[in-house]
Amino acid sequence: MTRDRRPASIAARVVIAALSVVVPAGCGVSVEDRARAVAPPPGPWPAPTAADTTAPSVPTGRVEEVLYFVRDNRLVPVVRRVDTVSTVDAHLQHLLAGPRPQEREQGLTSALPGTVIAAVARQIGTRAEVDVREPGQETGRSDGVLAFGQIVQTLASRDDIDSVTFTRDGRPLGIPRADGSLSEQPLTAADYAELSAPK
Repeated sequence: MTRDRRPASIAARVVIAALSVVVPAGCGVSVEDRARAVAPPPGPWPAPTAADTTAPSVPTGRVEEVLYFVRDNRLVPVVRRVDTVSTVDAHLQHLLAGPRPQEREQGLTSALPGTVIAAVARQIGTRAEVDVREPGQETGRSDGVLAFGQIVQTLASRDDIDSVTFTRDGRPLGIPRADGSLSEQPLTAADYAELSAPK
């Protein structure tokens, strides 16, 4: 004999429907017949700024490295960030490589081509000794005072260097200072201070 199960299934549906009404009410949510508008929270809210919507462009290097370039016949310091402190010679090679494209867009150039196309530096105590080669004939610029000022100011910006001397083939080289006089003595940032752009 087969029992009719339809009354039980109908009863189950009634219980489920009743629970669907009771459960929201038990959770503190009241049931309404129609939707109602919800007012936004009080403002005003600040509009997003460029700093909020763009990735930061802060350099990632941990160490500041100062290089001196030229703008309007003035020595201008540029601060780059590198991962580690460069040796004196590596620091000089960064200077000889010239300004980067974004630095050139700021009007920065170098007086080194035409005066110093290659050089090697070594550290002797707190003095940097720079051995320079003769400039090549193909270079077009010859601003000796600014060029040597770039080297002296760049290397003297280091905490471990306070003066710079120059040699060629191991012999002392007379270098023009800002006042036009030649010197074979150690040069300091003060020798080119009048050519430096105000900070």
